[in-house]
Amino acid sequence: MKFDYKSSGVDIEKANSLVDYYKECGEKTKRPGVLGSIGGFGGLFKLDVGEMKNPILVSSTDGVGTKLDLAIKYNKHEVVGQDLVGMCVNDIITCGAQPLFFLDYLATGKLEEETIKDLLLGVSDACVEVECALMGGETAEMPGFYPKGKYDVAGFCVGVVDQDKIIDGSKCSEGDIVLGLKSNGIHSNGFSLVRKLLEHYPELNEQMNDIMKPTKLYWKTVKALLNTNVEISAMAHITGGGILENIPRVIPKNLDCIIEENSWDIPNIFTQMQRLGNIDREEMFRTFNMGIGYILIVPEQYQRTVETVLVKENVDYNKIGYLKRSNNEHQQEAQVKII
Repeated sequence: MKFDYKSSGVDIEKANSLVDYYKECGEKTKRPGVLGSIGGFGGLFKLDVGEMKNPILVSSTDGVGTKLDLAIKYNKHEVVGQDLVGMCVNDIITCGAQPLFFLDYLATGKLEEETIKDLLLGVSDACVEVECALMGGETAEMPGFYPKGKYDVAGFCVGVVDQDKIIDGSKCSEGDIVLGLKSNGIHSNGFSLVRKLLEHYPELNEQMNDIMKPTKLYWKTVKALLNTNVEISAMAHITGGGILENIPRVIPKNLDCIIEENSWDIPNIFTQMQRLGNIDREEMFRTFNMGIGYILIVPEQYQRTVETVLVKENVDYNKIGYLKRSNNEHQQEAQVKII
């Protein structure tokens, strides 16, 4: 018996045929700084710091979790591509960083050409929207390791910010206003619970279009704000951990964030899941974004200016709370209190 790599389940020719498509995706995302094209051992990027005095690189990596299971089932691979970019880029921009470049990793048991092309289309379109170059990636065919039709993905992005302009929450103070930018829905967090609910309550399948909406991309909004002279005390991406656990990551421990639950309309998909699953209110706010995908915390004197920018950018938002000095001087981290 004669063996070769293809007989073991790895099709190098098919993988090579995808490289040209990958290069096309990379070409449409090119931005100043990109040197060469996809295909080498490493992506080359020339950092132009412009007027930055102390450029600081900012990085993030993430996946899309078990939302992949539903994406595969319902053939929503472009959604996965945008989710992948959104989960990474929405993180790095919270400190005021400008996205520079993005890479992805995909592992599967057998290369399915159309699936991968759809996913890369979602990645590249999202990279165009956030002005981030797709610099490269890896597609690993691992027969016998992943079940048929299954795959996993991870994303990696790098941005840059001037050290003097890093937004780290240190300027937060009592009285700051909390503005919530609307989400597209569930985004990419809490899907292990979503899938469990779908098993027990088939009527939720009627909401699949809402459930599978991609992660909203917030860079253009943040960029518009950074290009003004407004002061931003802090920003938070409402990702895993929901509102309760993500806001404390960016505000000082001596402050509480008071969130007024009735200040925005919680999308029906969340209230329906809560009702069907008899889920505690606190559990919902710790698991899901509840309709708020990104948080801006600004001094009260800048509120009107920030809101003017948001209206100009057609951003759907609400004033959802404020910062207050904590009564507990010994607390180890800031607290979010929903009233």
